[in-house]
Amino acid sequence: MTIHKEGYTSIGLAGLLVLITNGLARYFFSDMAWLTTTWLVVSLIFLLIIVQFFRKPTRIATVNPKHIIAPCDGKVVVIEEVVETEYFKGPRRQISIFMSPINVHINWNPIAGVVKYFKYHPGKYLVAWHPKSSTENERTTTVLQASNGVEVLFRQIAGALAKRIVWYVKEGQQVAQGSEMGFIKFGSRVDVFVPLDADIKVNLNDKTTGNITVLAELK
Repeated sequence: MTIHKEGYTSIGLAGLLVLITNGLARYFFSDMAWLTTTWLVVSLIFLLIIVQFFRKPTRIATVNPKHIIAPCDGKVVVIEEVVETEYFKGPRRQISIFMSPINVHINWNPIAGVVKYFKYHPGKYLVAWHPKSSTENERTTTVLQASNGVEVLFRQIAGALAKRIVWYVKEGQQVAQGSEMGFIKFGSRVDVFVPLDADIKVNLNDKTTGNITVLAELK
């Protein structure tokens, strides 16, 4: 396990903050050992939380052209038939995964194929489980087209804490299943839209492991 490149600046700033605040605490409150010790413990826990958030586990996807793999770690909070209005403009099966601050926040491509469509949407920062977060929050929409023509859409959605979405794809790009697609900083969500005839392999409240868990199997 290593640290993801998106975390270098945040971890550096957090480490600097810990050093400065502990230095100031010892300078101004040198006669209050209980206070300086308490702050040292609290600040180190804060730094540890930041570091663990940007961890990068080593995961190798089992490539299967019929499988749609989970693009992120988290918990399945939605499985339902919906009308997708941005790209398909028709019915699809939606699988939504909520990512808590303690999850790995790397995003992976759920299938291999060509990036048929990509768009970034600035927006609000509603809590990630809010029903309108999929259409009103800061988000990206990516559509991958497999070699057999099947298309899968997925959205990175910012949460109440997440205020920066990072992506590494562009329209026309060929991507491998399980390759890194992007990163969402802090609490967030990913929605995946699959064909109605896809065989769903997860249930509500299931925990997903990004790049490993099979969400659905294509016909």
